[in-house]
Amino acid sequence: MEDNKIVKEPIINSKLPEFKVQAYQNGEFREVTNKDIEGKWAIFFFYPADFTFVCPTELEDLQSKYAQLKDMGVEVFSVSTDSHFVHKAWHDTSDRIKKIEYPMLADPTGLLARAFGVMIEEDGVAYRGTFVVNPEGLVKIAEVQDNSIGRDADELVRKVEAALFVAGHPGDVCPAKWKKGAETLKPNIDLVGKL
Repeated sequence: MEDNKIVKEPIINSKLPEFKVQAYQNGEFREVTNKDIEGKWAIFFFYPADFTFVCPTELEDLQSKYAQLKDMGVEVFSVSTDSHFVHKAWHDTSDRIKKIEYPMLADPTGLLARAFGVMIEEDGVAYRGTFVVNPEGLVKIAEVQDNSIGRDADELVRKVEAALFVAGHPGDVCPAKWKKGAETLKPNIDLVGKL
């Protein structure tokens, strides 16, 4: 291998790091650790910063799916490098953010942003990263995009439904654009070259 090549480990199936951060949720500050997530499905939804432009539209969109995700057994955590105090101030002043019921994690040291590989060091903020972690603490879905491109909570829900389905149906896989209730595939030699 050449010395100038950077080798990064894939994040898929990597283990959720140990962490302890402050959060703002429903008018209260609280501590959230990796122990709180053990045995549960979780979404870590990184965004660059509070009091910005695309971020409130995304967080409001995600809030519109929060009850559905909770019914599916999935907890949602939004994460930025702002403090929990800034999260509260944003919640108190923004009509969109006032709607947020899920925990807003404070990552001012960038511990989580670095662990998930989304930290922009020169700016001290995170890229828009979405990570779905299974009950064993393994990352099953990872999506990172430039900060000028907003995400779609409907598509995230579809991906989570697929992740939950394959977790409960070993040997099945979900094809492109699969939606809950649609046909899945069971890879085997008879399918080779037939799709």
